[in-house]
Amino acid sequence: MSLLNAGVFDGGDASRTAASQIASQVKSSPSGFPAGDVTSLADALRDGAKGTAAKREGACVVIETVAKEAKAAAEHQTVALVADLLKCCADKHSKETQTAASAAMEALARTMSAHGLRAVLPSLLEAMDPKEKWQTMVGALNFLAVFAQCSPMSTSEALNDVIPVVTQMVNDSKEEVSVAARECLSKICESIDNRDVEPFIPALVSATIDHEEVIECVQKLASTTFVQTVTAAPLALIAPLLLLGFRVRSTATKRMCAVIINNMSKLVEDPEDAAPFLPKLMPALEKAKEEVTDPEARAVCGKAFEQLQSIEERLKTHNSVKAVPDVVAKEVANAGVAKDKAAYVQTLVCSLVNCKVHDDDDWADELKAYGVDEATAKKLFAPLAKLYFTDAIEEEEDDDAELLCDCKFTLAYGSKVLLHNTKLKLRRGHKYGLLGGNDSGKTTLMRSIANEQVDGFPPASELRTVFVEADIIGELSDLPCVDYILADPRIKKAGITEEVVERMLISVGFGEMQNGARNLVTFLSGGWRMKLALARAMCLNADILLMDEPTNHLDVMNVKWVEEYLLGLKNVTCIIVSHDTGLLDRVCNNIIAIDSLKLKQSRGNLSDYVAKNPKARSFFELKSSTGFVMRFPQPGFIEGVKTKTKPLMKMAGVTYTYPVNQEPTVKDVTVQVSLASRVACVGPNGVGKSTMIKLLTGEVVPQEGTVWKHPNARVAYVAQHAFHHIEQHL
Repeated sequence: MSLLNAGVFDGGDASRTAASQIASQVKSSPSGFPAGDVTSLADALRDGAKGTAAKREGACVVIETVAKEAKAAAEHQTVALVADLLKCCADKHSKETQTAASAAMEALARTMSAHGLRAVLPSLLEAMDPKEKWQTMVGALNFLAVFAQCSPMSTSEALNDVIPVVTQMVNDSKEEVSVAARECLSKICESIDNRDVEPFIPALVSATIDHEEVIECVQKLASTTFVQTVTAAPLALIAPLLLLGFRVRSTATKRMCAVIINNMSKLVEDPEDAAPFLPKLMPALEKAKEEVTDPEARAVCGKAFEQLQSIEERLKTHNSVKAVPDVVAKEVANAGVAKDKAAYVQTLVCSLVNCKVHDDDDWADELKAYGVDEATAKKLFAPLAKLYFTDAIEEEEDDDAELLCDCKFTLAYGSKVLLHNTKLKLRRGHKYGLLGGNDSGKTTLMRSIANEQVDGFPPASELRTVFVEADIIGELSDLPCVDYILADPRIKKAGITEEVVERMLISVGFGEMQNGARNLVTFLSGGWRMKLALARAMCLNADILLMDEPTNHLDVMNVKWVEEYLLGLKNVTCIIVSHDTGLLDRVCNNIIAIDSLKLKQSRGNLSDYVAKNPKARSFFELKSSTGFVMRFPQPGFIEGVKTKTKPLMKMAGVTYTYPVNQEPTVKDVTVQVSLASRVACVGPNGVGKSTMIKLLTGEVVPQEGTVWKHPNARVAYVAQHAFHHIEQHL
């Protein structure tokens, strides 16, 4: 039975009165309009005769009123009439019809589902074709501008399809179209949810309209540190401007465009988001890296090109997480959604998937208005989440150890992003080996955890975390070991006594030294410095030990002692960075690898991990990943030295005792060094290896014996800790 009475097609107030009655009936109907009424409305809108203008106006008024008052009740039917409404925006016989059609379009934009854009987008894009009448084009632009303000999420998801079309209209010869297009472009770009890009959206929009501003806009973007995940939305706005930047003659502008691409492409998690832009950006970069005259700028373009190539490679093996309409339609049918609303619900579900709405409660809230109850919505969510939301499905762990940390964060060092949107999960008592190439951020990650700079990581009040490294604070180096530890702010805060500190120092072996725990820190060798750091950590009774190269400078016996100590910590979690493969094999039961700005965790020791990931073997090989070769300058001729066996440096009968010691560290030592010498100096920690070299180089003066060096010999001395903090001074 039809709900459309005769008065509805009379136009004016008669149509409005009738439309209000129809809206109340539609609102109470579970299926909206009767099927025949939708056909009648469509026929009325399409009848372009001069004498039927009131009929068209009435149809527009009905759609507007139903959208406002009945809202979602007939939305699955009214969205199908958008193309006809847009035609009526340019009705040549009736201004009233034009006004009514525009009002109906605005009402739909404000009241329709936040995920319904894809149902009307084909009609909107078709209406923006230059061959259409300008009023139709303006109607489509205004709809998008209003919808973007009401529903930014699904607008953002569609920007890749929308921006190229709207951009072509911003300088249209018809002023009304140009003004509407500029307003629309501004509104839809505001839907971009990327905190790095948001401050630049006005400048980006302005440069899109006026290409004279491209260079200035590129300069602003190039100075930005990108840390947010990059999706298709910001790329849709930025990529066309970068292409314009590559057409500029300036080498500096091309270099900046390459820097932006390099920085942003590292943060693309889903390669499908970047796929539409690769066919244009890659040729532009390839041309730049071949033709730019500045070698450094060419290298920057080359790096950016390699980044895009890596995305292209990922695409080859990538499993799409974009909704497939046929797959979604099947699940909608299986869930028992009413047939008359199934097609529209399918559109909404596809949008929920593509907008990455991971919460089934949000699905239930969104679909409730379209006749889908909560149980049905969750029944729909389960199989599709398993198919498309791979990150949202947590791996079940057969582990009953206490979960200490489960956080997601981004980490940067200066302007360089080290880890992006990655997860870290730690359990009590587990020993984790942290792997990664040079400059990948291993030590920075551990230092950031210790300094409470990792988002979501439990604070020190909940979880005691200690960073163990052989760091000696210069102004405290003249203190005895006990006092050095007691001076640590964390030790003071914990109220740890001198007796406890001394007991810990003796337990790690300081009792063997001449002055025991009272030995001055400045005279400790590298191995003893690491033991000092371990003793300090033991005093703090840590929940998590963060260990940076714990076996550096340790002799074989002390390495074994460290391994046994770590294995004995049943309730303490350790994260270990080390180039000692034996340590990682014998101590670790989990591996965390830094790969493509992500932390990837796997069970087992280092050998287990390398068996599955052979590339990880390169982390422990003595070769450069970049092809760099270390070359020392060729030494010049030394007067009086005719053979490679003639001494250049020598000492005889040398004895040296540190000021605080009673017994000499080295006694009656005689050595000589020639051009042919290749000497390994070995021995347990603390026996005087470094002291002997310091005596030979003249850094320390002996109390007995003689030291001689050829006056023309140039000596380079690289101490154990020479580069320990070099990253802080780069």
